[in-house]
Amino acid sequence: MSPTAREAMLQAIGLTSNPRRDRPLAVDDLTFEARPGAVTALLGSSGSGKTTALRLMLELEPGRGITYFRGRPLHRIAHPPREVGVLLGDVPGHPSRTLRGQLRMLGAATGVPASRADELTKIVGLTGLERRRIGTLPIGADRRLGLASALLGDPHTLLLDEPAAGLSVPESAWLYELLRAHADKGGTVLYTTEDPKDAARNADRVVTLHGGRLVADQDAAEFARTRLRPRVAVRTPQAARLAAAVTQEARAARRPVEVVAEGGNRLSVYGSDCAAVGDTAFRHGVPVHRLAVETGDTGPVPRAREGDGHGETTTEPRADAPRDADSPAVGPRAESAGGAASVRRPARSPLRPLRYEVRRLLGVPSTPLVVAAVLLGSVTLALLLGRGGRAALPAVLAGWPALSPLPPAALGAGLLGAFSFGEEYRYPALTTGRGAVPRRPGLLLAKLTVAAAVALVLGAVVVVADLEALRFVYGQELITVPKNWPTLCASWLGLLVGCAWAGVLGAGVFRAAGAGVAAVLAVPVAFVPLMQKVLTGPSVRSAAGLPARLREFAGPQWSPAADRWVAGALKVLGQPAGVALLLTLTGLLCAYVFTGLRRKARW
Repeated sequence: MSPTAREAMLQAIGLTSNPRRDRPLAVDDLTFEARPGAVTALLGSSGSGKTTALRLMLELEPGRGITYFRGRPLHRIAHPPREVGVLLGDVPGHPSRTLRGQLRMLGAATGVPASRADELTKIVGLTGLERRRIGTLPIGADRRLGLASALLGDPHTLLLDEPAAGLSVPESAWLYELLRAHADKGGTVLYTTEDPKDAARNADRVVTLHGGRLVADQDAAEFARTRLRPRVAVRTPQAARLAAAVTQEARAARRPVEVVAEGGNRLSVYGSDCAAVGDTAFRHGVPVHRLAVETGDTGPVPRAREGDGHGETTTEPRADAPRDADSPAVGPRAESAGGAASVRRPARSPLRPLRYEVRRLLGVPSTPLVVAAVLLGSVTLALLLGRGGRAALPAVLAGWPALSPLPPAALGAGLLGAFSFGEEYRYPALTTGRGAVPRRPGLLLAKLTVAAAVALVLGAVVVVADLEALRFVYGQELITVPKNWPTLCASWLGLLVGCAWAGVLGAGVFRAAGAGVAAVLAVPVAFVPLMQKVLTGPSVRSAAGLPARLREFAGPQWSPAADRWVAGALKVLGQPAGVALLLTLTGLLCAYVFTGLRRKARW
């Protein structure tokens, strides 16, 4: 095989999972290749290491070894979704998001236009289900959505973990037709399965795992010939006696019959039929409880005993599986790669982080529900406070009674900010191909930007709604605009943006929306009282002369308007709540960066 053709392959070299206490390695020095233009099945029973192998290939699992996708490891591919399409388990995503919303959100992460989502909806046969919620999809539609998600970036390679699990026969046939079409266009397809007949029927090549190690790497035809031989399954209480009788008669007749004890009272007889085995049992007076012809996996590859020459075998797993001239060798090269190349994780933000975050925010019902609850609560509190006539106008317009730590708008902004990362960790739509939720600056900046914009809009809408409700109920003559309204507006909007950012960073640090809400509430409950004591102490100095000193430093370019802006900013930031919020945000940002560095191996 030419070097160019080999570089176009998917090559897994020396994949080895990290050791676990008192348990064998899930994957141990696994090396194999998957060719372009072909479908490769990774076959093994439950616990054989198939899924772990895929996760090691995608750099989602800590371990050793390296995988080349057309000559490049994953962490050196600029846009992984455009090279590798992945389906691991269920479709990741919020169950309340619509099918179309999910694909368009992932399209923003992949960097493809929204029309690609609509195109794939037709390709995978989901037309008419675009507005269905993900959580209500049947298993067949869920698998189709998973394939659509994997195909969004039009990747060259598809890695699929048990793609036909739970599907009906027609749905499985459709699935494998789609995989075959992808391979016929020159793509590489690798999928895992536990069913050997499935592998022989739908794959061009079968890579068999046992106990995390490579057992065989064969063409599908060779695999079917050596591993899917028809056999006579026998159950009898005298298994050893019947096995000896069948073997003795086969030797006498010089027939290549193999008898394999399956354990207990079961036998598998190869090279014979039910009539011959039944006749032998009758002649020797052996009772038979079951006699049937089966075609299926023979288990670990049989190895003939030396010296008898009559085909009687024992079954043992073997590591020296048959290979053709082009299959990868497990040797010094694999050992070197496995020992030297430790897994590094790609931690890329979506290609269109702002578009992704906007679609994430607007694609779930929690966002309008939170906004509606904030407006309803704020208007109700504003009317109650306005009725008493003793509360200050700013508190009335904000719907902020003295007993509440925060107004409804601030709590709502913090909750929406906490959802921005909390939902990512609970429903990890960005998992496949990237590890856990990416902690890159691009995505964080997009979340902070969108959270701030939502907080500003929410703050303005709440004030307008409260003002109109007060005017409608109590009349316009009771509403007077205070002279320091710019400072009040800045304080109000700054509070909402700060709460939204605290929710984002708190959820990002502790990976839960509840932690983000706790970070928001910690500011008025814990930090503001502390700041009040610090800022109102007898030895506190004032920064009131700062604008004058800045005027002297800047010279004639300094305008009176700048004086007013600086003084207003100092007044806002000098409040205990402002100082507490600023310190909280600084601490959360430092914690976010620190935990990101500490958890780099888990990204």
